[in-house]
Amino acid sequence: MLRPRAAMILAAGRGERMRPLTDTTPKPLLRVRGASLIEHHVRALAHAGIRRITINLCWLGDQIRAHLGDGGRYGVSIRYSEEAPAALEAAGGIVRALAGLQPGPFVVVNGDVYCDYPFERLALEADCDAHLVLVPNPPQHPRGDFGLEQGRALAVAPRQFTFSGIGVYSPGLFANLADGARPLRPLLVGAMAAGRCSAELYEGVWADVGTPERLAALNAG
Repeated sequence: MLRPRAAMILAAGRGERMRPLTDTTPKPLLRVRGASLIEHHVRALAHAGIRRITINLCWLGDQIRAHLGDGGRYGVSIRYSEEAPAALEAAGGIVRALAGLQPGPFVVVNGDVYCDYPFERLALEADCDAHLVLVPNPPQHPRGDFGLEQGRALAVAPRQFTFSGIGVYSPGLFANLADGARPLRPLLVGAMAAGRCSAELYEGVWADVGTPERLAALNAG
């Protein structure tokens, strides 16, 4: 098992469903239970011993940079990957930031989820290119994304779970890909077809903070 030493937080998106809140505040800076979403991730990664963090920026990215700085007060080193004028989607953002994430496997987490997942558990098997954290399907996503069988992720299965937005990836998954907008799912499905994508089901606290209503519910809970 290979332990990641670096992480990337995906924070470049516009957050259309969170408008009007995200008209003036980037989604990862919205506050949940006393801190911004992205601060929860930075602190959790630091607690797990992951000190090198890359954050991609596009929409109102200067606010994120100003808020987190170089990461020193969290005990980490933060670098930023610029994507203006348009966000590059998940895989495109990773490709652009790849040089700063290597060598070895690295964690990627969506900046707009709230969770208590223990990042210190994350590792990548030597014969895998990806490891995904799946969660039970929330009401807004009842069909799920991927299946899980004997520790391997499946593109299609009788029972599907939701991808949490938390994963560990090998740099090889993104090797030789050109810079530009690119979704992550096709790369994951390819790894699954080759039997090189492991997964786990996490049943702890997790929420996709996708709408103002979900944000309010989290803060009221």
